[in-house]
Amino acid sequence: MPSKILHLFLTISLLAVSTVAGKDFEMDTLQTSQGDLKITFIGHGTLMFEWSGKIIHVDPWTQLADYAPLPKADLILITHEHRDHLDPKAIETLKKPGTQVVANPTAGMQVQNAVILRNGESRTLQGVPIQAVPAYNILHMRQNNVPFHPKGFGNGYVLTFADKRVYVAGDTENIPEMKNLGKIDCAFLPMNLPYTMTPEMVADAAHIIKPAILYPYHFGETDTARLTALLKDSGIDVRIRQMK
Repeated sequence: MPSKILHLFLTISLLAVSTVAGKDFEMDTLQTSQGDLKITFIGHGTLMFEWSGKIIHVDPWTQLADYAPLPKADLILITHEHRDHLDPKAIETLKKPGTQVVANPTAGMQVQNAVILRNGESRTLQGVPIQAVPAYNILHMRQNNVPFHPKGFGNGYVLTFADKRVYVAGDTENIPEMKNLGKIDCAFLPMNLPYTMTPEMVADAAHIIKPAILYPYHFGETDTARLTALLKDSGIDVRIRQMK
């Protein structure tokens, strides 16, 4: 059986449009062995997961949504300290008693009582195993030859939802550490130039990771059709959502 068809048997996904806070957001539902994982695509690098009664917000940013009517967070994941990923106003709006904020060290210093995870560290919070993995640039640099995202600072996160492992890469390129991620069922890879990856780099990362499902995200004006063409015969289910 071709691998792409096999993935359809293993993972059920339903694309819907959810109206939250007066705005339409695309939403997918992925099946896990312990209930549905609902993914809301808010935009840019911002996602919302709902699973097993828990709400997880990733890099919430008030430029993209009015967060007041959105579900309050059990977990908030911050990949790094850039303003479109670390937004204190969004964090405060989404917090409730018991909310835990997970961040890389530089972002964590700016968030009160944050759970700081460094590259390679893991914690289980709110019943969700979370692994912080490296996210950095090798090729793309600022004018002073400093990477947009230097090695050792930013995080990507691998989240385990029962039998499904979801990789949210953060701002990164196709780095060697991706070979060590293990089985990934669903991957979110950034494609916004010049800060992260070209479509060719994302395709290379996808061949390394081999996720069943790939969502390019945080892609700005980069041509997503180019990525789809590059991975046409890969067996990877490439799904394009509104994540500019």
